[in-house]
Amino acid sequence: MITELITEIAVKILETTAYAGAFLLMALESMIAPVPSEAVMPFVGFLVTDGKWNLWLAVLATSSGSMVGSLASYAMGYYGGKPLVLKVGRYLLLNRHDLELTERYFNRRQGLYTVFAARFIPVIRHFISIPAGMGKMPLIPFVLVSTVGATLWNGFLLYLGMRLREHWTVVQKYSHQVDIVIVVTAVIGIGWFIRSRLAARKHRLDN
Repeated sequence: MITELITEIAVKILETTAYAGAFLLMALESMIAPVPSEAVMPFVGFLVTDGKWNLWLAVLATSSGSMVGSLASYAMGYYGGKPLVLKVGRYLLLNRHDLELTERYFNRRQGLYTVFAARFIPVIRHFISIPAGMGKMPLIPFVLVSTVGATLWNGFLLYLGMRLREHWTVVQKYSHQVDIVIVVTAVIGIGWFIRSRLAARKHRLDN
């Protein structure tokens, strides 16, 4: 029901505000707002197929929105991430060592691969720019990999919308199932992290 509601709102925004609405929705999608690209880009494809939108303007608007949202999240991590971790990190079982690991990771080539790959993963792509900012990833490489990744993903969904318009409800059904699997996997991973940290803390106290 939540996904259907978000989709309905997204469609109304696209119909009333055109390219500006697409830009805004994809900017929010690249931040922590619950606006999945699967609820936006296929309908952009519908509008292109109907001849109401220009294909290249649609790609430009959505990719630019994704990049602006990514940069906003990057700035959140860059300027606010470290103070936040140092201040409240202990309540989240995080510490300075975790911050140092994040900084080292995102300053290496693996960090670029991670940011690029994350653009294709539901849920993860909403948050990946924040740790990239916290890790002080160089800005230009971040912009390049984020732009390429976002454009490829947005273009893929736009193409699906153009080609599978009459069968999109079926595609949505299976994409939601994939999203559920990813969310469950993430929850399991977080649970493992919390358990291991609590066990390590208990071990230090016992010794």
